[in-house]
Amino acid sequence: MARFAGAVHIVTTDGEAGRRGVTIIAGCSVSDDPPTVLVCLNRHNPANEAFVKNGNFALNTLSDGGVELADAFAGFTRESQDDRFARAEWTVLASGAPVLANAASVLDCEIEHTHDHATHRVLFGRVTALAIGPSLAPLIYYDRNYRQLAPAEKLSMATPGRESA
Repeated sequence: MARFAGAVHIVTTDGEAGRRGVTIIAGCSVSDDPPTVLVCLNRHNPANEAFVKNGNFALNTLSDGGVELADAFAGFTRESQDDRFARAEWTVLASGAPVLANAASVLDCEIEHTHDHATHRVLFGRVTALAIGPSLAPLIYYDRNYRQLAPAEKLSMATPGRESA
């Protein structure tokens, strides 16, 4: 699984069960009609029950400048949830889940369905609001390290029969 590349997200929730955020790469689009995304969370961590109890989440996609924030919400810094949230500016959209002010994009969701599989719980969320941030390179996690995508103009795409400029 270390060779599975993915965009780095901080998934957040808030409500009666309290505010919580965790770093994930296991988040993706499921449908565009209705707009639905999923996130996968370790179900053996009792603190992740807050997502289900609150009934919401925001999928905050990080840009390449978000390494320190990703590390904090992954638990590497051993900070409390309050200290992790204090590292950035947050707002809210429709669901009430914390929304990262400078995220590349945010999908704000109400949980419609959950499914337990192996070590994880899959949360299916109906998108109720979204925010689009600056068009920056997304933060990628691959082979147990953060990576940055090269700008498109720097990529060399070798196609048979096509000459390079």
